[in-house]
Amino acid sequence: MESPFFHFVQIGCILRNSDAFSATQVTTLATHGRDPHNAPMDTRPNPAIAAALTLAASAFAAGTTLLAKALGTGALGPALHPLQVSHGRFLFAFMIFATAATVLRPRFSRPNWRLHIGRSSLGWGGVTLMFAAAAFIPLSDATAISFLNPVVGMLLAIPFLGERIGPWRWGSAVLAFAGAMVLTRPGSGALEFGALLALGAACALGGELICIKLLSGREKPFQILLVNNAIGLTIATIAVSFVWQSPNAAQWAALAGIGALMASAQTCFVNAMRMADASFVSPFFYTSLAFAALYDALVFSVLPDSVSYIGAAMILTAAAILVWREARPRPRPLP
Repeated sequence: MESPFFHFVQIGCILRNSDAFSATQVTTLATHGRDPHNAPMDTRPNPAIAAALTLAASAFAAGTTLLAKALGTGALGPALHPLQVSHGRFLFAFMIFATAATVLRPRFSRPNWRLHIGRSSLGWGGVTLMFAAAAFIPLSDATAISFLNPVVGMLLAIPFLGERIGPWRWGSAVLAFAGAMVLTRPGSGALEFGALLALGAACALGGELICIKLLSGREKPFQILLVNNAIGLTIATIAVSFVWQSPNAAQWAALAGIGALMASAQTCFVNAMRMADASFVSPFFYTSLAFAALYDALVFSVLPDSVSYIGAAMILTAAAILVWREARPRPRPLP
């Protein structure tokens, strides 16, 4: 597997060669969910439905991590390799989106293959690392560390998009990474290793966020989801060929559940972003931390400890600062 740094450089080259969006326009797209060059999609704002969809997406996303933990720890039979769990996620999610495409027959535009391949590679790597981490650490810890994604995306926007970062956002980045370091629990080998896996996942998914910012303005949400899962499945199929083992019936059901839950989470979140600003939607997605802790307690009898609360609080505070700063009105540049 190629290093995440190689993928970040690759994404940076893609974004620098793209003349369709400036850094300011990408920020507009990320905040308002529409292409600044074209008329917005025919979607009426509905904050209540957006909040409900985001809560549902949070519950579904936490459910995928729960099933991944069950598969990776041997709770449903012989433990499956994270590459195989990741393959199941992309396989069944693609089947769902492909079936929907066959029935709905939506119109597709020409995909930006370079961005899609970069985004899917980062997404596959992040998902695989997160599933691996779930087998070693509490789900609440893995989920908390995953909230570093926007912080990593913010840092990557400096060299790749030419964005300038103010003191508040720098402070939030430092606080978030400090929280992640708390969750690594130095001195406890297994837990530290699992937290580092989750940290690697956050870095990969933060890079993916840069690609999503551009793709969301150029292509329709359904096309993005379908192409992403198709490319992700291709990558996952190649990777799983080296570690494949035949799952039992319960494991097949869990793999299908991961794909279905992930497809549902993606669909809910994309549509939530179309119904309300990102600054409104984002805080609701942090409830996935509560869902993850609840699932872990009910199924595996794992309860968060004081270290988990401290680390999670630091990361959530940093994320809240980012949301607050993004929600503030910014002066428009002079013509």
